Amino acid sequence: MNELVTGDAVVLGLRPARLPSRALALAIDLVVAWTAYLLVSVGIALATGSLDEAAVMALSIAAFLLVLVGGPIAVETLSHGRSLGKLACGLRVVRDDGGPIRFRHALVRGAMGVVEILLSFGVIACIASLVSARGRRIGDVFAGTLVVRERVPVTHPAMVPPPPPWLAGRFAELDLSAVPDDLWLAIRQYLTRMRQLDAGVSWSMAERLAGDLAARTGAPAPQGIPSGAYLAAVVHERQARDARRAFGASHGPAPVPTPSPTPAPVAYPVPAQAPAPAPFNVPAQAPAPAPFNAPAPAPSPVPTHTPAPSEAGSPPATGFAPPA
Repeated sequence: MNELVTGDAVVLGLRPARLPSRALALAIDLVVAWTAYLLVSVGIALATGSLDEAAVMALSIAAFLLVLVGGPIAVETLSHGRSLGKLACGLRVVRDDGGPIRFRHALVRGAMGVVEILLSFGVIACIASLVSARGRRIGDVFAGTLVVRERVPVTHPAMVPPPPPWLAGRFAELDLSAVPDDLWLAIRQYLTRMRQLDAGVSWSMAERLAGDLAARTGAPAPQGIPSGAYLAAVVHERQARDARRAFGASHGPAPVPTPSPTPAPVAYPVPAQAPAPAPFNVPAQAPAPAPFNAPAPAPSPVPTHTPAPSEAGSPPATGFAPPA
């Protein structure tokens, strides 16, 4: 990875193309250019059969310059640094600051390429590319250009390493509401790159971030736990809370509807014997008794004389016996 600083003080990470890929792209371009030159030469030879030898030589030199020199210059200018060979190999010519090239850059590269590539059969270009730290040939040095790789392997985003198993769920009760987003971002960046840092630098950064996190949460960091493991466990706890809050209700299994519980009837205690009758001056639920000053009528005596069948139509006995 090669870092370039633009005029706006922006650092660009570019991958310079090495000699094998550049040689393959150049071979493809030369095959296309020489094929076009041979076709043009055959056409000129057929069209100028009546001309003298000097005119044919002049036309041949003009065709050489236009096809083998002017062709690559025009193609790189119009395609912003991507010829057919570079397009096939995933390469591109850019300026030193990472911007697209213009006609003057392509002109210098093409003019120097006549000496480096065509006249010396590519020997000078190969030696210069091997010596240069960025793989540049002499034409790139004079033009201020660089051949970079456009198709780079896809790198998966760095993931936060999981905490140790013995720390899982230990910080479930920790209050994380006061931790700002910039501190979370700094902790995540440290955890994703801590294996790339020097041991001393990594330890000092972990101590500082753990102290800041403990100050925000109000709970000191546990003793005997490495700061990196503490940070990873707290970040894992925050991610688990966010996942439960975001996907717990919307994407979780639908809850089974349960009927609302009806209150159970209260079981009042039942006495063993019936309660005593209520006093006379307390109204009861039973029918009201007779007044106190009116004695209850005496029961009528059971009649001992059974009326005869002839007396069936007589009025019923009243229980009164006439005097003898």
